[in-house]
This record gives sequence, structure tokens and C-alpha cells, in this order.
Amino acid sequence: MRFLSFALLLFLPSLASAGAPCAASFGQAAADCVYPGGGENYSDDKFLLELERRSFLYFAENTDTRTGLVKDRSPADGSGAGSADVASIAATGFGLSALCVGAENGWLSRPEAESRARRTLQFLVERSTSVHGWLYHFTDQAGNRVWNSEVSSIDTGLLLAGVLTAKGCFQDDAALVSLADAFYARIDFKWMLNGGNTLSHGWYPESGFLAGNWDTYSEHLFLTLLAIGAPRNAAPPETWKAWKREVRSYSGYTYVGAAAPLFVHQYPQAWLDLRHVRDSAAPGEDMFLNSAVATAAHKQFCVDISSRFPSYTPQVWGITASDGKEGYHAWGGPPATPDIDGTVVPCAAGGSLMFTPGLALPALQAMQARWGAKIWKHYGFVDAFNPVSGWYDANTLGIDAGITLLSAENLRSGAVWRWFMSNPEPLRAMELTGLAPAR
Repeated sequence: MRFLSFALLLFLPSLASAGAPCAASFGQAAADCVYPGGGENYSDDKFLLELERRSFLYFAENTDTRTGLVKDRSPADGSGAGSADVASIAATGFGLSALCVGAENGWLSRPEAESRARRTLQFLVERSTSVHGWLYHFTDQAGNRVWNSEVSSIDTGLLLAGVLTAKGCFQDDAALVSLADAFYARIDFKWMLNGGNTLSHGWYPESGFLAGNWDTYSEHLFLTLLAIGAPRNAAPPETWKAWKREVRSYSGYTYVGAAAPLFVHQYPQAWLDLRHVRDSAAPGEDMFLNSAVATAAHKQFCVDISSRFPSYTPQVWGITASDGKEGYHAWGGPPATPDIDGTVVPCAAGGSLMFTPGLALPALQAMQARWGAKIWKHYGFVDAFNPVSGWYDANTLGIDAGITLLSAENLRSGAVWRWFMSNPEPLRAMELTGLAPAR
């Protein structure tokens, strides 16, 4: 399939010189570009394997054995393993994917991983509470709504991504495949459009649809494609081009993005394989390299604010939505959000391992070497820490352990991409929207 002409070409500093996987201009790879995911140089990396193993333990030890729902957070030292607490449907999506990674690496037997995935899907299809197929953001571990949380489109999407990953991983299990198909088919994407041309952020039973829609560059990219490729009640293909592409520049780096935390680039491509894929709407950037450029810009931003916040150095960088000393923050940049206080968030680099291993891996290694047991625990890195103020989080968050785990596995093997993309629905959506890989 031919892509739209690339009308906007803005040249950037070489990403190769910054330690990224490919030298690139805006959205266009150099001729000799080698994309991550084929195992080059990283398949047997001992640090990555240990980081993955510890991140996997979060899901192995914090999943309800009856429902498969995964706790939203847990003490990083493992002391809360097995205790009941609030579950997150997004963390459960990462947890289903983690079962596949665990089986792939021998941390869990394949039959046991398959059984756990099937049990989770049975609960989701047969007993979970849903509204037009969409689930509440936070529940107890029996699946009951807590915290008056919303019916969340993006969090249901993250769960669906895990469901499809499990389906691709365990495709010989007919019962599991049938359950995965049933879960997907019951989601009413047309309803979540709420009469508009982009998906709503969600819905409250008390007040109806939320005011916000997924109409800018954000983590919704995979959700929008899954809505378009859905087997029933699908969104129209035009939904893909309905969201705004804002071209941003920082310190010589130019990319499509938004004033949002770095995870908006990471979450969609934990599952969607967008290597070599050019957007079908202007400016028509290479979507994978675009996120690599955004990561390089974010790293440079951290270095640039190090005079105010000496937590950040050329070796230690990364701010994305996470815990902070005063609570949870959706912080990041560029531009800087006003609440930045020098907190370092390991999953900012961890989630970008698949994009820029030459930037992300040394950062994580430097953190582990410099602060050791203060931040390196049973489940890998604590969620966040501030070495200037002396604050070190006691917890690990499921979604942050999850994005680190999946990004690292994609760097090492591309396996999560392979499992997810073996499903016909994302491929159909890419065809319908003109996103078929240029091969």
C-alpha cells in the first residue's frame, strides 16, 4: 500500500550520535537504519533480563487467583504480595501480557501461564461488570467498582491489548481464543464515540460521558485503531484522521506529540508494531522513529533543567506520570509541567528501551549503580525517587512495571509485538486507515 507523500521534512540532529537506534530526520529513517526488536546486541543482556524478571514478579505475585485482576500498586519490596487491594484494569492488561513474557523466558511454565490467562478471560467475559462492554477503571479484586471511578475507554483498551496479546501467545487454546474474541466483540465503540468523531475518555453512571475526547496525540493511538478494526460496533476509519497532529520542536528535535507525559508515546507501541509505519495523515511521520525523537528530546529537556534540579544529569534522566512525595502527578516535559520537583521516574527510561536503547539502558544502569537498594527492590525499580530531597517511593505501580517489562522484551526479542500483531483486527485497522507497513 502506498502512503501519502511526505510533505513536511524537518531535519534533526542524528539520533545515532545520541545513542538511539537509528540516525533520522523528522519521520524518515536513514538508509542503514536498524530498528530494535530483532535481538541485536540485547537478547542476552543480563541487566535487561534481571529487570524483566523482577518486573514480571510484580504480576506473578499481585494477581488475584480467582479473577486474574492485578493490583494497582504494591510495596516494592514484595511485602504486600498476595494481599487484597484495589485492582486496575490497565494493570490487568499488562498482567496478561506479562504471563506471555514470563512463559517465554521460563519464569513460569507455559501451561501455568496459559491456565492463568484463561481463568482471567473467563472472569472478564462471564462475571465482570461492564457498560456497553467497557469496564470501570478501578475495582476491588472481585471486580466491583471502587473510588467512584469512571468507565474508562483507555484503561479498557489497555486491558483489551493484554487480552489480544494472550490470544496471540496461546493461539492453540481454543477456549482462550473464544473468550478473547467474545471480550472484544462485546465492546461498543460506536457508543463511546458519543455522537462525535473521536472516542470519549469515558463515562460516569452519575453524570454521563466525560467532557474530554481522544482528539490529540496521546496514548489512545492503539485504542483508536482497535476501535476501527473491531469485529462489531466498530468506529469508522475516518476516526483515525480526526485527531490533531501537532508538530512540536525542542532543542533542535522536531516530532509529532503533545504537552503530555512521555508515556503517551510508550503505551501504544508496547503492543502496536509501528516500525517502518508512516502515518496516513499529514505530516506523515514514521511513527516509531517519531517516538524515538520524542524520547531524545525529553532526555535533553531533563539535562537542560538540571541547573534547577540536580537530580537530572546526562546519565540520569526521566520524568513521566508517577508517584511523587506529595502524591500522584502527571508530570513531564517539554515543556515542563509546573509541579516538577526533581523526582526521577525510572519507567520514563524503561518504557523507552524499545525506542532508544542507547539512551535508556545506560540511564537505568546508572540509577541502579548509584542508588542501589534504595531504589532497586524485589519488583525492580521503585516507582519514583528524589535524591535531592531524600524521598524514595515505597511502592511499585502495576502500569509502570508493565511498560518497563514490555518495552524491554520488545527490545530484546520483539515478542510482544509479534503476539499482538498476530491478531487480524489491528492489521485490518491499519489497512483501513492507510497505515500498512511500507514493505
